[in-house]
Amino acid sequence: MSINGYQDLMQGPLQSYLQLSNQLGGDIASHANLVNDAFQEQLRYIQLAASRSKPSDGEQVQLLKSTSDKISAIQQYREKNRASNFFNHLSAISESIPALGWVAVAPTPAPYVKEMNDAGQFYTNRVLKEWKEKDKTHVEWCRAWVQLLSDLQAYVKQYHTTGLVWSGKGAGAPPPPPPGGMPPPPPALPEVDFANMTADDRSALFAEINKGEAITSSLRKVTSDMQTHKNPQLRQGPAPFKAASSTAPAKALPTPGAGQLDKPPVFARDGKKWVIEYQKGNSNLVVENAEMNNVVYMFRCRDSALTVRGKINGVVLDSCTKCAVVFDNLVSSVEFVNCQSVQMQVLGKVPTVSIDKTDGCQIYLSQESLDVEIVSSKSSEMNVLVPKANGDYAEFPIPEQFKTVLNKPPTGLTTSPVESTG
Repeated sequence: MSINGYQDLMQGPLQSYLQLSNQLGGDIASHANLVNDAFQEQLRYIQLAASRSKPSDGEQVQLLKSTSDKISAIQQYREKNRASNFFNHLSAISESIPALGWVAVAPTPAPYVKEMNDAGQFYTNRVLKEWKEKDKTHVEWCRAWVQLLSDLQAYVKQYHTTGLVWSGKGAGAPPPPPPGGMPPPPPALPEVDFANMTADDRSALFAEINKGEAITSSLRKVTSDMQTHKNPQLRQGPAPFKAASSTAPAKALPTPGAGQLDKPPVFARDGKKWVIEYQKGNSNLVVENAEMNNVVYMFRCRDSALTVRGKINGVVLDSCTKCAVVFDNLVSSVEFVNCQSVQMQVLGKVPTVSIDKTDGCQIYLSQESLDVEIVSSKSSEMNVLVPKANGDYAEFPIPEQFKTVLNKPPTGLTTSPVESTG
């Protein structure tokens, strides 16, 4: 049934997405072929799980390598085609395709699929905004992709609720239990964590509760010699529980943004892409002699500053913390994704600034860039600084809070930003 359910997914929602991709053609169709390969590979993996027992962790990594390679190929296609007219389409797929990694997630793979589906929403919204008045096929394409991942989430929830189900047959099957009498009774169970109970656990618990008065039939009667108010000596034993000291050091929370800088720094050019990764405390990063179709990609850097000279296609800061970028002119956009405390300054022209899942972003504009379009999503502490005649800057916060009201008569919703009064 698990295999049939996945085949239904591929013959229905996946085919709809593939057909619309072929209608749009170009990079979208080529990208869709890679997506189809990834789903085909996942089907083979599910068929394997239905024919054998669960492998060891090391073996599972090897078995999943092919699926991982397919996902990487989809994301690399996006990176190699940043100048494409359909870059937002490619990004929507690339950001959400890790949903196929649910086969390695336990015990809640279905919410993971939804999380990846939501991750691509930033770019599907861009596609809808750009194409809803031009070509409805692009709108249908977005809906088909979102529906495909929604159906994948429902499939996982139905057939693999707590993780990919292995049949328990074939290689690595556990040996049968040894003959003999009944095993000794298990030790007493710890206190029950109701929040983490499975559905079966809760059902068993409720069945016990529903016994009514009969549930107390197995309880032992408390006699007078067991009552502490009649026997004060019973209170002299050790305290059953001692509260933890309030002075105990709290465990440090993980630092968002850059994460652990456990890899050597990188500054290299790969074709049209300049790759700057894992730089720490470097304020002299400079990209020179770049061409107009080049893209600068800055990943997991901390306390660093980047200068880009000349006119290039775009700049991306991904998972950076306390970093700054200064550039002359961009053809498309500068993007901040999963960043903390970042700044940018444009000396010439930039058409678009994109901010996604970023906390703390200062945008310094030039006179040439006053017509810039700023798109923000799931971000906070964003400010736009506009140059004044005296050389100073006027600061304007980007709204983070919105008010939505129902139209009268009820025909839809109207959303407006709530201005800061602080």
